[in-house]
Amino acid sequence: MAKPSSRQELIDYCLRKLGAPVLEINVAQEQIEDLVDDAVQFFQERHFDGVIQTILKYEISQEDIDRARGRQSEGSYNEPGIAKTYSYKENSNYIEIPDHIIGINKIFKLFGGNSLGYGMFNFKYQLFLNDIYYWGSTDILTYFMTKRYLEDLDWILSPDTMVRFNKRESKLYVDIDWGTVSPGNILLIDCYRALDPTDSTKVWNDSFLKQYLTALIKRQWGQNLLKFRGVKLPGGVELNGREIYEDAQREIDMLMERMSSSYEEPLFDVVG
Repeated sequence: MAKPSSRQELIDYCLRKLGAPVLEINVAQEQIEDLVDDAVQFFQERHFDGVIQTILKYEISQEDIDRARGRQSEGSYNEPGIAKTYSYKENSNYIEIPDHIIGINKIFKLFGGNSLGYGMFNFKYQLFLNDIYYWGSTDILTYFMTKRYLEDLDWILSPDTMVRFNKRESKLYVDIDWGTVSPGNILLIDCYRALDPTDSTKVWNDSFLKQYLTALIKRQWGQNLLKFRGVKLPGGVELNGREIYEDAQREIDMLMERMSSSYEEPLFDVVG
């Protein structure tokens, strides 16, 4: 099928691109399965179509609070060349994050010190109650500038929650005063979730993924044939494993360059 919609259809597509069933592709099924996993992982971590921005809702439990406020990991180390031992302690102020979350932007402020106020004391509520009871009483520019000024004050007085996250650890460290948190408080986490090809079947038909997996299988084919010299097919045709391997490696290098220039989100500028 020219438009694969499942894992096996993608494998069959790639093998046909390499010459099957006319040629025997000397790659074991187990090797192909590993290469599919590698290709999907690379697609999810690097391709902008491999993830989707979503909001993760998390309810804080008493266990989270006890862990963040109580338990500490301790350790020590000796600095080379200095006869001194340093000791340290690290709080366990983290919450568990599902494995399919590969990036986190921020946590929305839901509790604690919002200078704009809440409920009837909210500035927006009071402005609409007292000043914008009929159209034209306050021009939009004044309203916009006032709101922007108060938002700047709010950002200074109650800055965004600082978070630390590494996708290899699946732990989101939340640097807040856990003494102000109660069980049942909700965290809304702005994050990126890896697309699951089982649910989003169009992933299997992505043009980059098809080319990349084909090149990976081709390289594995050449690598397998490198173990043998002078492998001949019926009719005296000889397969050159090194040429297959090097040709596939060139294709992979081109795909890596295309990923960086066309499919990957650009890096933010770093100053300092």
